[in-house]
Amino acid sequence: MSRVLSGIQPTGGIHLGNYVGAIRQYVADQYVHDAFYCVVDLHALTVPRDPADLRAKTMETAQVLLAAGLDPDVCTLFVQSHVHEHTELAWLLECTASVGELRRMTQFKDKAARGGEESAGVGLFTYPVLMAADILIYDADRVPVGDDQRQHLEFTRDLAARFNSRYGPVFKVPAAAIPKVGARIMDLQTPTAKMSKSALSPQGTALVLEPPEVLTRKIKRAVTDTGTEVRYDPVTKPGVSNLLELLAVATGRGPEEVATGYTQYGPLKADTAAAVIELLRPVQERYRELAGDPGGTAALLEKGAAKARAVASVTLARAKEAAGLLAPR
Repeated sequence: MSRVLSGIQPTGGIHLGNYVGAIRQYVADQYVHDAFYCVVDLHALTVPRDPADLRAKTMETAQVLLAAGLDPDVCTLFVQSHVHEHTELAWLLECTASVGELRRMTQFKDKAARGGEESAGVGLFTYPVLMAADILIYDADRVPVGDDQRQHLEFTRDLAARFNSRYGPVFKVPAAAIPKVGARIMDLQTPTAKMSKSALSPQGTALVLEPPEVLTRKIKRAVTDTGTEVRYDPVTKPGVSNLLELLAVATGRGPEEVATGYTQYGPLKADTAAAVIELLRPVQERYRELAGDPGGTAALLEKGAAKARAVASVTLARAKEAAGLLAPR
């Protein structure tokens, strides 16, 4: 079996974009690949976090993944900071990466431009290297990523190839796996921007755990476009196209196909809200069960971390030996 690896940050709440663009693919992949999924809590530290909130969000994120259908007996689900090999490998890769390529990372440039590069944390600058370590330490063949993460995966591939060229065949060079439909669910209030945990307007972000009435309100208040024609055209009609994308992924059809049944925005919004609520209903029900037993979730994460360390330790030892580090007795 080929190996697949992906991670999700425990910041904000998991939204429809995360669920549609990534988590549903995680669930499908676990049955056809050797699947490793981690809650990347170390990445969340690139900006200051309330410690209690970070711990709570880490647990919540793991429970949403389980509620969405990840089976810890089938896949390997764990918390990033529970596997110390990630950070050890990140140092070896930092010594392989260049300042120039890290400066070219779009997310760093965008965030540094808002707050000023001089005040940006070093972790924000170097976190693509840790992300590369997350991937390479498990010899991943495929990495499910959103469209906005292509650059980071290409950086990972470059680092792996450079390390291999310098020290010999240590790392497997991974490939991206990007879903064709629903890869980028857009903000409900700003449909030209992707739905994001860090969005300034919470009304544009539909969270997986939000009550049905809240989801309905947000979708019915979604920004549409001038004119009344309902057609799938992300360039000229981004608002309507976003709703059609949501309805399509919630019903298992194509956005062009679902568009043919509507001549007004109101019925489209109502049907989209109903379909999204039904899509999320079993996830929310299972989450409530898991939230009532945090000890059970912690035990599953401990089991997953042990499985992950068994693989990561072998890769790290191979990389350290190749780089010339003296092994302990």
